[in-house]
Parts: sequence; structure tokens; C-alpha cells
Amino acid sequence: MRFAHLRVEGQTTPRLAVVEGESAIFLDEVMRRAPRDLQDLIEQGPEGLARVRAAVGAAESTNRAEPAAETGATTGADAVADGPGALPRHPVADLRHSSAVLRPAQVIAIGANYAAHASELKLRSETAMTIFSLWPNSLTAHGATTTWPADLTDQVDYEAELGVIIGRSARGVHARDALDYVWGYTVVNDITARDIQFSEAQWSRCKSFDGFTPTGPVVVTADEIPDPQNLWLTTNLDGSIMQDASTAEMVRSVAEIISLLSRSATIPPGTLISTGSPGGAGYSRKPPVFLRDGSTVTVSVEGIGSLTTHCRVI
Repeated sequence: MRFAHLRVEGQTTPRLAVVEGESAIFLDEVMRRAPRDLQDLIEQGPEGLARVRAAVGAAESTNRAEPAAETGATTGADAVADGPGALPRHPVADLRHSSAVLRPAQVIAIGANYAAHASELKLRSETAMTIFSLWPNSLTAHGATTTWPADLTDQVDYEAELGVIIGRSARGVHARDALDYVWGYTVVNDITARDIQFSEAQWSRCKSFDGFTPTGPVVVTADEIPDPQNLWLTTNLDGSIMQDASTAEMVRSVAEIISLLSRSATIPPGTLISTGSPGGAGYSRKPPVFLRDGSTVTVSVEGIGSLTTHCRVI
């Protein structure tokens, strides 16, 4: 299944929806006890996801059924009994996105996890894994506009990354079992102020401006991605392809990342792990190519979708 936080134009509170093709089904319109967001759904465990599947399936079955008796009841304890023809579908194009992950337990990022990217930034990737945190204020939506002050940075870069969302507490997990702990996957653009990155001893602030971590447009459940090391990533900046690589090129696989992180601390459900970016960053180009006022950047991950960010310098 594919999930997104969406809202009708004019609404301020995002609602969790199932996305099917070009349409969305708001869960609070087909369930009596709908999860309020993705974090809530993840914390409900496999039973919560099963209830969502059952409620959406029951609503779809009822929608396809012939007009029935006056009760019009749907099956499933969570399904809303509104009768045949009641399944409300909304065109995604008419809705506004919020971040694909809301209220994550934490956001962990992995640096220098593609040899080409590590080389172009003159970083080492063959020794210990580079790990840092992203601040939750940096999360933003597909289609949103990210702004930053001109007097603070003029070297803002893009980074296409596969986002991994943990589904249950992971502690001391072996790499062979690590993918069993994945709830789903999303697309992340790890926007970075390079001048700040290379002038400070940590990487959190340079990547955690408001809106510097767009996610989405959807979260895809793990069953739809049989092999996270066989996905293609691209970055399109103002019509030009800047990054074009496979997750097979990761120095450390998704499973290895989860295993290593879980050895020292429990990874709680809902944690978003951004797994690193391939080569092609703007910083390394000659001349460098940075995000500018009016830029539009779209990062895509095969099997998940395309995440677009508009840029404004203030």
C-alpha cells in the first residue's frame, strides 16, 4: 500500500490517506477508528495495517456491489457503514501534501554511503559509517517551497536518497534479519548548505534548516519493494539530470545500516533513516551547481515516486 499525508485546499491539518494511482482515500472517511497519521499507524503494529487493509477493501467491495438492502452495511469492524457507492475518492492533483512522515521517533542520516559521492566530496567511506541526526523542523512536503537566508548560505545542494522507515523496535539485529524490521520506504531530498557543512564539526545544522528534508510524495509499504538494493535514483534540477545511479552502489546496504545502528541503541518504530546519496552533487561540479532562487528540483526513486521542491532565497 501507499500512504500519504494529504489535505484539501484550505485545510491546515493533514490526514492520512491511501494513494491508489491518481486518487486518494482518506482513512477517516472509511474507518471509524482511523489512525491520525503514519506514526500512529506504525505504532499500532501489523494489526493496525491489517485493519486498514480490511477497511479499505471492505469499502471498495461495497462500492462495487449492487445497491443492497436498506442497511447498506459494510464488512469489518472498522469499516464505515455508509452503504454502496460511498467510497470517497479524491484526485491527488486536487490535494496538498504534507511531509510523508510526521512525528517520526527520530531522523537518522547516513553520510558518504556511495563511493562516488564520498570521492567527490573528498570524504572517506571505507572506514566507520558516518551517522548524524536531522532535526524534525527540516521535514517538509512534496511540492513545498523551501526557503533560506541569502546572508547565511549561498551553497545549497541537493541529495537524492532512499528513505527507510522502521516498523518495530530494533535492537541487536543481524543483517540477515534487518529488512524484517522495515515498515516502508520513501523518497528523501537531503538538502545541504555546503559552506556550513565544511566549516563546522557536525553535519546536523547544515542539513536541518526549515524545509531542508523534503519527504514523499508517499510511503510505500515494505512488501512493495522486494529488494531495496535494486532501485534507481535520479535528480532533475531545472530540467537537467544531475544524479543517476542505483542503490546497488551503496557502500553499506539498508540491512547493514539497520544492523549497525541497532548494535548500540534501540531503533524505535517510526524512525526515518536517510541512507545516503550517490555521486553527482552540485558542490563537486566544475563550476559548482547550487540551488538558486526559483530553482525546482525533483528527486525520484524507482518504485516509490518523484519528490519535487521549489526553492526561494530570502
